[in-house]
Amino acid sequence: MHIVFFGDQHLDSLGGAQVSMRLQREFLERAGHTVTVVAPKMHGPRSGAYDPANVDLPSMPITADREYSMSWPGRGTDRFLDRAMTRRPPVDLVHVQADFWGGFIGHRFARRHGIPVVHTMHNRVDVGIRAVTPLAGPVLAVLNLWRRRALPGTGAGSDGWAFLRGLAAGASAVTAPSTHFARRLEQHGVFGRVDVVWNGIDDDVRAATLAAAPEERMPGRPRFVWLGRMSPEKRLLPFLEAFVASGVDAELEIIGGGAQRPAAEKIVAGLPNVRFAGKLTYAETLSRIAAADALVQTSIGFETQGMTPFEAATLGTPSVISDPDIAAELGGGLWAVPDSDAPEAQRIAALAQTLRQAASDISSGTAPVPLEATAEAFRQSSRTAAMIDLYERVLAGSH
Repeated sequence: MHIVFFGDQHLDSLGGAQVSMRLQREFLERAGHTVTVVAPKMHGPRSGAYDPANVDLPSMPITADREYSMSWPGRGTDRFLDRAMTRRPPVDLVHVQADFWGGFIGHRFARRHGIPVVHTMHNRVDVGIRAVTPLAGPVLAVLNLWRRRALPGTGAGSDGWAFLRGLAAGASAVTAPSTHFARRLEQHGVFGRVDVVWNGIDDDVRAATLAAAPEERMPGRPRFVWLGRMSPEKRLLPFLEAFVASGVDAELEIIGGGAQRPAAEKIVAGLPNVRFAGKLTYAETLSRIAAADALVQTSIGFETQGMTPFEAATLGTPSVISDPDIAAELGGGLWAVPDSDAPEAQRIAALAQTLRQAASDISSGTAPVPLEATAEAFRQSSRTAAMIDLYERVLAGSH
């Protein structure tokens, strides 16, 4: 098969969806398929070299660090893309893994050429927008207007679910990276049956990481690791407030970057056991997770999967989980933080208490152990096999 991925951001940029798409492409290619990735051209120092497997669309940078870009979904982009695709093999399937302009561009391409679409939903659009602006209602109304102009006939509505319903309107199948997100999509009428296909972990990197890790964790000061984008929906600042309030004698490593880093550094200023590692490579990040005694995941209601606890589980590292949906999906090997629906002050207090409990369990050798079944099911090879089955089902139904 020749599958064309559409993303909102270039695969060389930072982000969980980009990591997932890179892995999907690699393992699909190992299985003998051809993958083309269509996304906005990057700008700035991380723009990288030309890759013939990519179609880099004309774009404009949309963040101050020029890490992220936007391509306008219109006739000019359509013409550029169609010309570029004449140099690629005939396309069997479009796989849209984008929630904004990349989604519009992908569905427009599929419409023009009569190609079936699989759409993977990566984003709780309503929660994400509420986290970054007090004007979520007007922003969502504008997004829906943009969606109707870019994809005529995709339905009315002005909220986040209407936006996702419109994106799914042209799809033959919709997937989600977690059971809880899939059920929410179904309950809100986004698609009748949403297939659950987790994002995975690279089998080879996992094996190398486990081979390099010590067989047993040595007793001593507990080591926590937090990683992600430093933005409000990830709740880094409340976590650091909870860490300080907990008073635990523990090491803490924070991996990632973002606008909230200066505020985060202020909260823990003077604490010698807290380290900001910055942005690391995928392999380096997995190595740090494997070396930790516990991973801390603090967003609530935002993640459509929450990859980091699953990556931790495959490496034998338990997690402190704030989101009850992710805790339920993980199934075991965790400390669940209570009071997820409480006011923020109460949630911080509950997280502080859970950190104390986790530190105590780690020190006493009674930390929970991740489920082996979860670790096996999260391997990318198994996720790719599941997605190929879905592709074949869609193609069989399109003839």
